[in-house]
Amino acid sequence: MTASDLEQFAAWIEDLIRRRGYDIDSPRGGGKSRLADEAGVHRAAITRLLQRQSMPDLETTRRLAHVLGVPVRDMLIRSGRLSEDDLPLPAAGDGAAGPAAARRLTLEEAAAGLGVPADQWEMFIKVAGQFLPAAPARRAPLAKE
Repeated sequence: MTASDLEQFAAWIEDLIRRRGYDIDSPRGGGKSRLADEAGVHRAAITRLLQRQSMPDLETTRRLAHVLGVPVRDMLIRSGRLSEDDLPLPAAGDGAAGPAAARRLTLEEAAAGLGVPADQWEMFIKVAGQFLPAAPARRAPLAKE
């Protein structure tokens, strides 16, 4: 990582943070604190990034990506840590990488794929949903055929 990588990444993420509605220009630092709280990271990590002092670690990057609604892949590439060659997207015709690969599984699809009995889906969804920052939209369980 070069100083240029840090500057470019910080400028990009600063703009993204503002577009997501975080007031990071306030002298009181309310937007930075809110972002840090929502991402579950230390405010100092946000401050160091915005002041172009250091790149966030991988876990902080992952958490920020989720809160800001961007793929971790994009964050890693824009930060200069990895290249597009390091993180290739699946080709459209790859066997396992069909249309489902481009979207997140719903908790219902996960329950079905894991073989959770239909009468236990509600409990599975409640428990599994607690581990997700934002659970996907839920559908009513399908009856076993």
